[in-house]
Amino acid sequence: MTVTAPAPPAKTPAAAISNWDPENPEFWASTGRRVARRNLIFSIFAEHLGFSVWTLWSVVVVAMPATAFPYTVDQKFWLVALPNLIGALMRIPYTFAVTRFGGRSWTMISALLLLIPITGMVYAVTAKPAYWVVLLLAATAGLGGGNFASSMTNISFFFPEKEKGMALGLNAAGGNLGISVMQLVVPIALSFGLVYGGLMWLPLVLAAALCAHLYMNNLSVAKSPLKAQFATVKRPHTWIMSFLYIGTFGSFLGYSAAFPLVLKLQFPQAPVAHLGAATITLAFTGPLIGSLIRPVGGWLSDRVGGARVTAACFVLMGIGSYGVVAAVQAKSMAGFLTAFLLLFAAAGAGNGSTYRMIPAIFAATSPDLATAKRESAATLGIAGAIGAVGGFYLPRAISDSIKATGGIETAFGWFAVLYGVCLAVTWWCYLRRRVLVAQAPSLAHAGV
Repeated sequence: MTVTAPAPPAKTPAAAISNWDPENPEFWASTGRRVARRNLIFSIFAEHLGFSVWTLWSVVVVAMPATAFPYTVDQKFWLVALPNLIGALMRIPYTFAVTRFGGRSWTMISALLLLIPITGMVYAVTAKPAYWVVLLLAATAGLGGGNFASSMTNISFFFPEKEKGMALGLNAAGGNLGISVMQLVVPIALSFGLVYGGLMWLPLVLAAALCAHLYMNNLSVAKSPLKAQFATVKRPHTWIMSFLYIGTFGSFLGYSAAFPLVLKLQFPQAPVAHLGAATITLAFTGPLIGSLIRPVGGWLSDRVGGARVTAACFVLMGIGSYGVVAAVQAKSMAGFLTAFLLLFAAAGAGNGSTYRMIPAIFAATSPDLATAKRESAATLGIAGAIGAVGGFYLPRAISDSIKATGGIETAFGWFAVLYGVCLAVTWWCYLRRRVLVAQAPSLAHAGV
């Protein structure tokens, strides 16, 4: 039987593609790979900026002079945490926006929406309004958090199952790197004035919207009714994976937002680098390591199984949490930094492995490939939204711990408990052979 490849997409990059079948080897080799990679590149660019704007306040808060902004430690942690909560909530509508408007169209829109938090940040540091106004303006940075969900949902349609782990890992890593780049570059811009921490993103945001218009595609196969997508909420795997993603991505995001402030509070003598009038701290190294290792987590999952990699990551995160507590009690800055970097590395790899598990699970348990793609794409967004709630909870838990006990040890003790529960859930649901065979005979061979 001869398999006929779908007609190739229109030559104009911006054209909508009505025929898309990456599982067809002939189509993938002749056309699909090239188009998918082009869309991936510009998706990463837009998502990278989304992450940068989303977590912008984690650096701005540290740089705000106390004389002009006399905020308490708890108020500063609210400015850091609230954008994460709003970003988590935005991920649900952003996920379904891709299937409504198309990946190219929504990438343009979501990029332009970043102008709202950018101008809000500029107004906050120049007009110096009341704290509640500043908090509201900081909350709009959550719009950048939605970009991740729509980007991952969109890219999941472009690649065949066997390459999704690496593709989603690269897409996510490119976005996650926005945090590290922001924490490295924004202090330089802030040395010229707080206002430049926002203004520097304006041309980049406009460039991302233009590139999406010129070089990305809308896929007809990605469009589906909301009712069909919401069917995934009835699947237990959707909620199990969403919980596990709290442990991985929620930790990565929460630590990324809190690390600059925690480092300053716990070890004010930590080494810094000076570039002109700019002061650059070690805070950017954590998100950098977590972002770079995320594709490794996806790559390993393609080879040894996502559940195994995820379980190992939770073990390492538990060790890292204990290391932070021990280092703080011993007043060891070297131990503190080592433990925190272990947390970032394990969380980053876990982000890649959990996101690889989702399409593998649905491919093995759905009645057909079309349903699997639709429901796994929706689950990527739902899990991303719920997981991002951890990015709000972690900074708040650290702040509450400081307020109640004067230190961060209590918070990290509870984080270790969370990772233990996540490890148990991973084993119970996806590593026990009896459960694998009972749920779906092919699940054990589907990259889970």
